[in-house]
Amino acid sequence: MGGEAAATRACALRNARAGGLLQHADELETRLREIPLEPGCYLMRDRDSRVLYIGKAKRLRVRVRSYFRGHELLSPRIQIMVRQIHDIDFIVTDSEVEALVLESNLIKEHQPHYNILLKDDTSYPYLCITWSEDYPRIFITRRRRLRSPQDRFYGPYVDVGLLRNTLALVKRAFPLRQRPQPLYRDRTCLNFDIGRCPGVCQQRISPETYRGTLRKVAMVFQGRNEELRVLLQEQMIRDAERLDFEKAARIRDQLQGLDRLTAYQKVSLPDDRLSRDAIAMAASDQLACVQLFQVRAGKLVGHLGFHLDPQAAPPGHLLQRVLEEHYRDVESSEIPQEICVQHPLPEADLLAAWLSQKRQRKVHVLTPQRQQKAELVELVERNAGFALQRAQRSSQEQQLALEDLAQLLNLDHLPRRIEGYDISHIQGSDAVASQVVFVQGLAARQHYRRYKLKSSSIAPGHSDDFMAMAEVMRRRFRRWSQAKAEVEDMGCHRRQGSHPLDTVGLSDWPDLVMIDGGKGQLSAVMDALHQLGLAEDLHVCALAKRREQVFLPGAQEPVNSEPDQLGILLLRRLRDEAHRFAVTYHRQQRRDRMKRSRLSEVPGLGPKRSRTLLSHFRSLDAIQLASAEQIAQVEGIGPGVARQVWEFFHPPS
Repeated sequence: MGGEAAATRACALRNARAGGLLQHADELETRLREIPLEPGCYLMRDRDSRVLYIGKAKRLRVRVRSYFRGHELLSPRIQIMVRQIHDIDFIVTDSEVEALVLESNLIKEHQPHYNILLKDDTSYPYLCITWSEDYPRIFITRRRRLRSPQDRFYGPYVDVGLLRNTLALVKRAFPLRQRPQPLYRDRTCLNFDIGRCPGVCQQRISPETYRGTLRKVAMVFQGRNEELRVLLQEQMIRDAERLDFEKAARIRDQLQGLDRLTAYQKVSLPDDRLSRDAIAMAASDQLACVQLFQVRAGKLVGHLGFHLDPQAAPPGHLLQRVLEEHYRDVESSEIPQEICVQHPLPEADLLAAWLSQKRQRKVHVLTPQRQQKAELVELVERNAGFALQRAQRSSQEQQLALEDLAQLLNLDHLPRRIEGYDISHIQGSDAVASQVVFVQGLAARQHYRRYKLKSSSIAPGHSDDFMAMAEVMRRRFRRWSQAKAEVEDMGCHRRQGSHPLDTVGLSDWPDLVMIDGGKGQLSAVMDALHQLGLAEDLHVCALAKRREQVFLPGAQEPVNSEPDQLGILLLRRLRDEAHRFAVTYHRQQRRDRMKRSRLSEVPGLGPKRSRTLLSHFRSLDAIQLASAEQIAQVEGIGPGVARQVWEFFHPPS
C-alpha cells in the first residue's frame, strides 16, 4: 500500500508541474481579468507556446471564461484542449465581422489542432490544384493538410467515382499534364503528339499560359460551368473571326467535353437564375452527418459530406461552424448568392455579412419553410440520413469485431488502439519493419511508423526475424520503459491520459499489440518486453499465417477460434495492412540502394553528390543518357566530376 501511495503522489506531482491554467486558479483569474469585454479573437497556447485553438467572440472575456466554468460539461475533445492551456492571447477588433475575418486568417496561418471541427474521414477525397508550383498539378487526394497555403482544395466529395469521371473528362477536354513524372528526360511523350498534354515536361508552354488553362479547369470544380461555357464560346468566336480555325476547333472540343461533363449532373432544379448552397444534417447520439449540396444554374454540381461530433454543440451551432470552415478555404467566386440551412443559425447575420464582404456581392442566409427551397433542404436532409445509416452500420460492425476480439483474447476492456508489426527483407538485405495502428477498428494512417533495422545479426545473407522483431519492440517502447522506471505506476499515466511524453493529450499506449508470426516471434517479443519491464503491462498476441491461428504468451496451443469470426477477421486485416506497409517500404529501400550502389562506383562521386544527381535527373537511366555538359549544370557538380560520371557510363570501346 505504501508503494502505491508513493507512486500516486509522484504521479500527482508530475501532473501538477505539467498542469496548465486550469490547475492554477489564481493565475487563471488574473489572466481572465486582463481580457476586455470587446469583440475580437482569442488564441489558446500550450506550454511550448504552440497555438491550440483560435476563436472569435462578441465579448472576449465572457467567451474565454466559459471554457473554465462548467469544465465537466464540455465535450471530451474540448476538455482535453482546456487541460493543455498555459497562456491566452487576444486581439481586439472593431466589430464581429472583423473578428470573423481575422479568425479565418489566423487559422490559415497557424493551423491549430483543435480548430478542426470536421473529423478526418478517409472515405471522402478532395481535388487539389498545386498553385504553389510553376506548372500546377491537379490530382485527387485524401490528405488536405501539410501542403503549401497557395494550393487549393475542392471537396470533400461523397461520390469518389463521380469525381474520378469528372477529372478524366476534364483531362480529355483540356490540355493538361497527364503524368506525375516525365516519361522521357529529353523529349515529349505520346500525350503531347495527340494534344492531351501541352508539353509541360519540356516546357513547351509557358507557366502563365498553363495557369490560364488551370484557371478554366478550376471553374468546373467551383460549379461555374455556365460561366465557363460563355467564356469559351466568346473565345471560339474571336478565334474564328481571326481565321484561327484550329484553335477554334480545340475550344469547340472543350465545349463538347463540358456537355459530357454536365450529363453526369442528373438533378435539375427549376430556378436557374441563382446559385445556392443547401445544408442539412442527420444525427445520432454518437455521430452527425452533414451534407452540403451546391446548386448552380439549376443543376446540382457538388455534393459534399462531413462527419462531426453531435455533442460538441446544438444543431444550429454545428451547421454555422461547418459553413464557416467550408467557406474559409474557398475562393470568392465559389460563394453562392443564397445559402439555405436546415436549422436557424445563431449568427446568421454575421455569417452573411462576412460572406458578402468576401464575395463583394450580397449573400443571403435563410431557413426556408415552404415551396422549392424547403424541398431542396428536405432532399439534403434525406441524403444526410442515408449517410448516417451507412456510417452507423460500419460503426456497429467494428464494435462487434472489437467485442469479439476482447472476448477471444480475454481482455478486460475493448481494445481501442491496436498496433500490428511485420518484418520485410530478402535474405537479410534491406531489412525493415512496419508499425500500423487501428483505432476503433479502423486504420489510423497518421500513426503508422517505419523502422530500418539496425541489428548487427541481420545482414545480407543472414536473416533473423526473431531478433528483428525484438529490436522493433525495444525501440517502440523504450521511452515507456523509462517513464515506468521514473514513476513506477504505468496505470497512473494511462488513467490520467496526460502523459508528459504525449504532446496532444492522448496516450499512444496500445490496448493490444499483434505480431505477424508464430510462437517463435512471440517469444522473442516477450523477452524484449521483459527486459524493458513492460511484459506485465502490455497485451500481446501473434497471428500465424499458415492456419490463421492466434497465440498468446506462455500458451502452447493456439486460441480456440473460427477463421471467419469477426475478431479473427479484424486481426487479419491488421496483419495484411502491416505486411503491405512493410513490403512497400522494403521495395523503396531496395530501389534506392540499387541506384546508390551503381553511382558509388563512380570515382570522385560521394553519397551527397549521388543524391543530388538522382534528385535532379530522377533516375539512373536519365543520368546515363545525359551529356557531360548537362551533368555539369547540376548544382554542386563541377565539370571535372561531370566528365568522370559521363566517362563511367560511356567507357572507350
